[in-house]
Amino acid sequence: MKTLYNLPVKVIFCKNCVMSNQRPSSMIEFKHDINRKNAKYLNIDAKTRICDACKVNEVKKNINWKLREKELLKLLEKHRGKHGEYDCIVPGSGGKDSAYAAHILKYKYKMNPLTITWPPIMYTDYGYENFKKWIEVGGFDNITLRPNGKIMNLLTSLSIKNILHPFQTFILGQKNLAPKLAKKFNIPLVFYGESESEYGNPIAESHKSLRKKEYYSENKISNIILGGVPIKNLIKDYKISYKDLYPFLPIQNSELNNFNLEIHYLGYYLKWKPQEVYYYAVENTGFKARPFRTQGTYSKYNSIDDKIDDLHYYTTYIKFGLGRASYDASQEIRNEDITRDEGINLVKKFDGEFPNLYIDEILNHLNIKKDDFLKSLDKFRPMHLWKKTKQGWKLRHTANLDGCND
Repeated sequence: MKTLYNLPVKVIFCKNCVMSNQRPSSMIEFKHDINRKNAKYLNIDAKTRICDACKVNEVKKNINWKLREKELLKLLEKHRGKHGEYDCIVPGSGGKDSAYAAHILKYKYKMNPLTITWPPIMYTDYGYENFKKWIEVGGFDNITLRPNGKIMNLLTSLSIKNILHPFQTFILGQKNLAPKLAKKFNIPLVFYGESESEYGNPIAESHKSLRKKEYYSENKISNIILGGVPIKNLIKDYKISYKDLYPFLPIQNSELNNFNLEIHYLGYYLKWKPQEVYYYAVENTGFKARPFRTQGTYSKYNSIDDKIDDLHYYTTYIKFGLGRASYDASQEIRNEDITRDEGINLVKKFDGEFPNLYIDEILNHLNIKKDDFLKSLDKFRPMHLWKKTKQGWKLRHTANLDGCND
């Protein structure tokens, strides 16, 4: 059966959490021939069918965090006060992770972070309040780059229509802004919060000798596709310029000549548990959870600053069979806050819930007709994941083993 998005034909769920091998942008390995070198390093059975995020979590249990903190102190001393007024950059929009990272770097480790923000596409009221408290209560200098609204809306609309990815423009800005401002202000140390390996991105990120010094750069900007449209076509068909697109594009490698940019995850050096990070942010920066349950899941404090957040996770459910509850439950299972059985029940109850709270406002803002949007969803459903029944579309496979083909 033909799949979309280069997904594996066979759907396999992790034996430890509720994540499947359909998760995109990852190195999830369920094959029996898993890389032996990594298996040896991870001290696990190479034939065990668990996802990379769970393997990373097992590694964390054996990490000497005091030694990791010493590594952090050495890194901080290398940069402290040597590059002008600020000695590190912390990107964020006021969520719990960036609030924690900036605060602990400033007040525990005595760094002088410059916080930078690529704002959400459509701030929620409570998300914007958290952003203000991050800066005002937490006590940080901040640079916010609010991109050209016309271009932001165009690219977001195209991303939804062409690739069903409402969050592409936000992710681009979130990842591409930091290297540019680091270069501009000569601050070569950038800290993100939680390592992406916690969610199943390349397992090498969790080990210093393996992990890449990742920053987002590019040699040939002309090869980039935004919103499913090549740059040259965007410029020609929509009568916009390269300058209009510049904020969304990665820094060019040529711009980094003689600039030793370092991008690190603070979660590599400090033991990172979302619930504890949440409580820290509440206590130290005035962060507040959403005043109601987030649609598509059971939590209230993860990714709540953008109205498009909920729609984004609904689209991952359509494209990959994994909604927001799958991501939240998997993480909490790894942290031993809930059991896998509890996670399965939460996924069954909340995954795929339609995000009707903000959908009309979002589509009106982006000039997308709701009927057109709803009709377009089916073309993004991979047929190896979905089956159309008399009761509507049903997943063929679920973590609960109650899919059409289970």
